Amino acid sequence: MQDKISHLKLKCMKTKQLIQQCFLFLLLTNATVSIAHPGGHYQGKEAIFNNWQLKNGEAIKGNFSMGKGNFIVLEQENGKLTKVFIENLSEQDQQLALFKIRKYDQLNQSYGTGQQSINSEKIGWNYPQFFILALLTVVTFLICRKGYRLFTEALHTNTKWHVIAGYFCCLSIVGFACKKTAEDSAIMSSITTLFIPKTTTGFIDSAFSPNKPAVTTRWDDTYFYVSSTGIPAHNMMVGITNWQQQVPIPQNYTSTNSWSIPLQPVYASVPLSTKSNFMKGAVALAVNGIPIFNALNNRGEDSYLIGELDNWGGHCGKGDDYHYHAAPLHLSTTSGLKPIAFALDGFAVYGSKEPDGTTMAALDTCHGHVFANGVYHYHGTSNYPYVVGAMKGKVSTDPLTPAPENQILPQAFSSPLRPATTPLNGATITAYTSTGSNAYRLTYQIGTSFGYVDYSWDAGNKYTFILKSSSGVTTTNSYQR
Repeated sequence: MQDKISHLKLKCMKTKQLIQQCFLFLLLTNATVSIAHPGGHYQGKEAIFNNWQLKNGEAIKGNFSMGKGNFIVLEQENGKLTKVFIENLSEQDQQLALFKIRKYDQLNQSYGTGQQSINSEKIGWNYPQFFILALLTVVTFLICRKGYRLFTEALHTNTKWHVIAGYFCCLSIVGFACKKTAEDSAIMSSITTLFIPKTTTGFIDSAFSPNKPAVTTRWDDTYFYVSSTGIPAHNMMVGITNWQQQVPIPQNYTSTNSWSIPLQPVYASVPLSTKSNFMKGAVALAVNGIPIFNALNNRGEDSYLIGELDNWGGHCGKGDDYHYHAAPLHLSTTSGLKPIAFALDGFAVYGSKEPDGTTMAALDTCHGHVFANGVYHYHGTSNYPYVVGAMKGKVSTDPLTPAPENQILPQAFSSPLRPATTPLNGATITAYTSTGSNAYRLTYQIGTSFGYVDYSWDAGNKYTFILKSSSGVTTTNSYQR
């Protein structure tokens, strides 16, 4: 009899320990909902942080924790909290900060009024979320029903109490999952409003229309394509005082080598500065089909300031390809208030006026801003960086060309015809004229002497160059394309 009593006592003690362990697990599980763990949420190598752009061009890494009035608090690595005043953020990130403050206030107010769930109409449920919640509801009901039956039987039988604790533990986890699903859905529905609207093809096409048929356009669901010969309607080369001895020849910017403008711009987490990137290739395309390169040449020099550009902001590269390095503000004469170019990240470039005709507003470090319609755009100006200071939108770069001579992909490429030429010191280009069908003369001056380049091509794409130096020496070369 004594042994039986001892056995029952031992069994009761084990059962009590199991119950205590299960309820301790329950307590710890629920505690994670409301108690922040030491060190913050973002730790280790896998932590991902947003980049907040400051007005001074710098960026601060951190994720939005809370905000009130004129400041936000960012949680950084290992839980470090940093207070940032909204007025110090870039214009775009100011709007983002205010948006997050409003949305979090709305969520807090809904919880503060005693609501036990978020109205599906407010958070924009989709069918997968509804199915998951419905499934969780059924599972919760079954667990509750089973738990109640076990509890009732335990009053009259030898049912182990740790089984009941296990069921209620599952119930707690299911409840937490339901709560997280609702919260995540509410946040995701808020994030969708931050997406940039897809640019309409009609809008882009209207910007290129004044320059047709010299340019042709087409599009698909991803890109707007522009084809051209790379030769503008205006004159070229006159005014250059630092000449590389290149001349403009037609380029095959067509078919699979057309210019590609993304229809769905995406903000870059960290805009790539043109001071340390894109010194090879184009950063934008003017609406007359002429590419726009970085304001800095491949040596990091301001092409305009060192005399490499003509009176229209352009010159020829090593492939005898004409392109701009400065803003083609002269295109506003025909474009009016429409864009004069499009950057290769998909954002439009306007002239000295806003799209509604008002005076240009202050520009950020990327050389643009968000307009009243909520869409970002750049502006062309007569001072550095002229067109793009940094790529506001996300772009892909050629992995074979590291910075600073990296280049954006996709883009069209020129077709070199002859070997690259060398600079002609002291030469100033004084005239560029047509001398016949597919024939041109470029005249230059060194001191009081003149020289010229006569070049032409026939129907078979055979190019002939006749160069007469300022000292009177003549050289003739032919090339087949």
